[in-house]
Amino acid sequence: MIHIWLASVIKEKVDQLLTENENAVCPQFSIEHPIHTDHGDYSTNIAMLLAKVLRKSPLQIANEIKANLEKAEILDGLFYKITVAAPGFINFYVDWQVWALREFKASIPTKEKILIEHTSINPNKSAHIGHLRNSCIGDALAHMLTFAGNQVEVHNYIDDLGNQLADTVVGILHTKTEQSFTRFGDYCWETYAEVNQAYKVNSDLQEERTKVLHSLEAGHSNLAWVGSLVAEKIVREQLEEMKQFGIHYDVLVWESNIVKEGFWASAFALLQQTQVFHKVSNGKLKGCWVLKNPDELETNADSNFQADKVLVRSNGILTYTAKDIAYHLWKFGLLNKDFTYKKFTDRVWSTDPQGIKKKIGQADVVINVIDQRQEYPQTMVKLALEVLGFSEQAGRLKHVSYGVVSLSPETAAGIGIDVSSGKSAYAMSGRQGIGIKVSELLDQMEIIIQQKRKRNKGLSSRAIAAAAIRYYLLKYHLQTEVVFDLQQATEISGNSGVYLLYAHARAVSIMNKASKIQLSGAKKQVILAGLEVQEYHLLRQIAYWPESFQSAVNQLSPHLICGYAFELANLFNHFYSTCPILKAPAHKIELRIWLTQLFQETLQTALQVLGMPTPKQM
Repeated sequence: MIHIWLASVIKEKVDQLLTENENAVCPQFSIEHPIHTDHGDYSTNIAMLLAKVLRKSPLQIANEIKANLEKAEILDGLFYKITVAAPGFINFYVDWQVWALREFKASIPTKEKILIEHTSINPNKSAHIGHLRNSCIGDALAHMLTFAGNQVEVHNYIDDLGNQLADTVVGILHTKTEQSFTRFGDYCWETYAEVNQAYKVNSDLQEERTKVLHSLEAGHSNLAWVGSLVAEKIVREQLEEMKQFGIHYDVLVWESNIVKEGFWASAFALLQQTQVFHKVSNGKLKGCWVLKNPDELETNADSNFQADKVLVRSNGILTYTAKDIAYHLWKFGLLNKDFTYKKFTDRVWSTDPQGIKKKIGQADVVINVIDQRQEYPQTMVKLALEVLGFSEQAGRLKHVSYGVVSLSPETAAGIGIDVSSGKSAYAMSGRQGIGIKVSELLDQMEIIIQQKRKRNKGLSSRAIAAAAIRYYLLKYHLQTEVVFDLQQATEISGNSGVYLLYAHARAVSIMNKASKIQLSGAKKQVILAGLEVQEYHLLRQIAYWPESFQSAVNQLSPHLICGYAFELANLFNHFYSTCPILKAPAHKIELRIWLTQLFQETLQTALQVLGMPTPKQM
């Protein structure tokens, strides 16, 4: 890729400048895309970083590097000009005629087996839009990393031993409802909220929850079967919901299998051999098994210190983190145990004691998509790997955290939430039954899309609605709290999924019409000299695709691809509105059709990498 090659050549010239200084090393520098085209197509700040080391002005250093680069005829003439700008930037100008005759692709240095865990919703009620953001991020990462050439395996971890499932079971057995529901998950949604209200006035129900938790872990009792049936029914509904957004999984890993098949027992035995895992003998955590951060052992002996993490409660019930540690030891192939599997759906396998052996797990890299509130438990899982001597694997465990989803005042009011407080956003709460269910959201969005459509061709309104929601949840920086607004998500103009789909369909339509025009079909015949402003801006953005994609992969950030795709579509629409394509002057028509083809192919790839459809018409 251009920026990688350029960076390597610059580093080589800088190393030559530093030969007289034995202790000096080339600093980390950036290769950027200048905002103003007068400053070229690429730019670097290396000269300013070297000023103190070489004791020269940045401008002097920049000119020295420029002179050395020009002598080297860098990248075989790909850059026709290099300039220096105050206070010391070096700017590079691409010869687009040379660029057009070459092929530039993203280059990921290693091809690895990457295990991505995402979604992992508690199997106790219908999924809401906050869960959907997790699934969209995880699925987009799977597309990105697969496109980069890695072997990707997608896991959905099913917490069928947790408090939330226990609450729903207690609610089913001890609360009543007179409402009618078409989906089991929606019934459980109301039941879960109702039992959490009942806990406040009936302390006996809290004891019922503990009883259910023990039964779920022990298995085979009436309560355990009720829990198992509820969880399986909910998971099947959740998978069908996610399927409508193009989200798929390879494996379901059930928490109950981790416990009942001895995975936690093996992890427990390993942890007992370390100095940081022990049973607390006094204080509030008396009787609990706790994992401590070794850096804090000497500084604070208080068993109530906030860095302590309980893995086994005093009543013998395992915490989520305990089972997660065992799961991650297995993910990396570090336990002398393995699951067996049965088909859950046509394309999804599920852990099952009566299943068959499959080559699943044993990953080189593990990526967990979990919201930022779970930062601490993820840290404890990594700590467990480190104290057990698996530092390399701990370094290859990556937590992709993200901000939660809340509702805009307008959207919140639409589902009956009191917005008289005047807040800018309203949080969802499963315990209170407040939130937008994924199924209901898709239904509402489909209606809105249908109302806005001028014609019904190509994708169905439901498919467009699903793509619009998916893009809306992906376009924000991962750490941003998304304030979801129904109307904004379905806008045809602006940074929206619908806008991108229309841009792609427009380009396909143009290329279909252009197929009737006799063209040379050879890149070398396209004349790129004297590009008009809109032609140049579009071509430059297309050229940036390989490095933009690689940057997104390196940072595990789908929003970077969303930003790139929106800018690309925006530039194409400006190009389309100002530069006639099929009715262009004779000396321009081939260039503009070629640009349209490049745009369509590039946007198609970007949309596919995001897991979005690529419609031929809308």
